[in-house]
Amino acid sequence: MANTFYNKFSSQVGTGATDIGGYAVPSDSSTTVVVVGCSVANVTGTTVNASVSLYDGATEYFLVKNAPVSSGSSLVVVGGDQKIVLEAGHSIRVTSSASSSLDCVMSVMEIT
Repeated sequence: MANTFYNKFSSQVGTGATDIGGYAVPSDSSTTVVVVGCSVANVTGTTVNASVSLYDGATEYFLVKNAPVSSGSSLVVVGGDQKIVLEAGHSIRVTSSASSSLDCVMSVMEIT
């Protein structure tokens, strides 16, 4: 088994659900992914609400929903002792209450 680390980025995320970095675990693979870090930063001049979820290809399971993120600040959704495991077809999605308002960084380890 090989372990490979990656960073995935999305900028100016808005009101539509966005897979961070366009990244989803391939649905036809035996790859397992561990999310070791995930942060969203508000890049606007006003407070916005951020939602982050695990999407399994059919259903969203919220890690945080409508959490306020002040102007210029960030929200660490995954990090420290918390990790999230993604399997085939899974992704981490972000949605904001305002258009073009969040930058997102997700660090993952792929196990193949």
